Amino acid sequence: MSKKINTKCVQGGYTPSNGEPRQIPIIQSTTFKYATSEDMGKLFDLEASGYFYTRLQNPTNDFVAAKICELEGGTAAMLTSSGQAANFYSIFNIANCGDHVIASSTIYGGTYNLFAVTMKKMGIEFTFVNPDCTEAELNAAFRPNTKAVFGETIANPALTVLDIEKFAKCAHAHGVPLIVDNTFATPVNCRPFEWGCDIVTHSTTKYLDGHGAAVGGCIVDSGNFNWMAHAEKFPGLCTPDESYHGITYAEKFGQGGAFITKATAQLMRDFGSIQSPQNAFLLNLGIESLHVRMARHCENGLAVAKFLQSHPKVAWVTYPGLEGDKYYALAQKYMPNGTCGVVSFGVKGGRKAAEAFMKELKLAAIETHVADARTCCLHPASATHRQMNDAELAAAGITPDLIRMSCGIEDKDDLIEDLSQAFDKI
Repeated sequence: MSKKINTKCVQGGYTPSNGEPRQIPIIQSTTFKYATSEDMGKLFDLEASGYFYTRLQNPTNDFVAAKICELEGGTAAMLTSSGQAANFYSIFNIANCGDHVIASSTIYGGTYNLFAVTMKKMGIEFTFVNPDCTEAELNAAFRPNTKAVFGETIANPALTVLDIEKFAKCAHAHGVPLIVDNTFATPVNCRPFEWGCDIVTHSTTKYLDGHGAAVGGCIVDSGNFNWMAHAEKFPGLCTPDESYHGITYAEKFGQGGAFITKATAQLMRDFGSIQSPQNAFLLNLGIESLHVRMARHCENGLAVAKFLQSHPKVAWVTYPGLEGDKYYALAQKYMPNGTCGVVSFGVKGGRKAAEAFMKELKLAAIETHVADARTCCLHPASATHRQMNDAELAAAGITPDLIRMSCGIEDKDDLIEDLSQAFDKI
């Protein structure tokens, strides 16, 4: 039967047989036993499915990855140790030293640093474009060695909404995939594959887990990008991998399986950024209530945004679900049922006023975290984005007075009361 997404959150990815555990089992084992060397050899040759070492794959992880894959509408998925690892793998799986990638300039500061600094040292160059750029401006950023385009559905913390269709159209015109980090919207509110995206990533640490319990990431392949049609751009997928028995991933595993198989057999083998089975188990518990929680996150986010919009001590408010917001129209197009629970705003008086305001909050905790069941706040310019200079902050949509408030699933009236009393004290 065809299941709606609410049901997929609860029952996707794992269907127990007669007498098997109802809950996804935690396979807390590094290794797996086989009767003969020949049996294990088939696994190493990718001729048979199974498990031999948890650094590459683990049954618990695969059950949870299958659920996220089902939620996104993809063909294959893998869990990683963090969202940063997922974003790194998604790029490094197809881009090598000497290659080029285009990315939205408003992406999360940690991802920006990964791309602009660390991966630059690996010889991969990134061009950062304004997400509001025209098609002509976006097309002008492409080079012969461009291998991918990257953006976030809803940027953290700038809350810009990516025009997925525009970015997908330009990426495909140049024969490369569009990779979208869908962390903030989650597949409950947006499924980028339906708008032309090719690869989706997640920091599962955020809404998918939702309880601040387990760091993790995920990569999902849509199965829609034809790697062999652009074989000259993607030799890692379309020519034999001599480090893995000469397998040509795109030929052996097709459009739907090549990307994730290569990322597992090659990148996970060599980098080992695996999610622990225990964390995957906790992640699944979070996903089971994702559809319920996201509705409350969005309800609270909108209520808080409306309160802030009318407060005399607030300089500005950004929330894509708020009517009149710069990205309201795009949010209605891609996320008609809600965006997220994160609201960004500025306090009149700049950096000092923002810092003073945060000290007075009682319910909202100051944390380097977001998208949690509990409300939390952050001043990005002095925390997650502190490695950026003023020009880079401006390009990322970060101002010194910006406060990122992640509205949890508490009562919205209590959140508003907390904000109100904090404003009264500054």
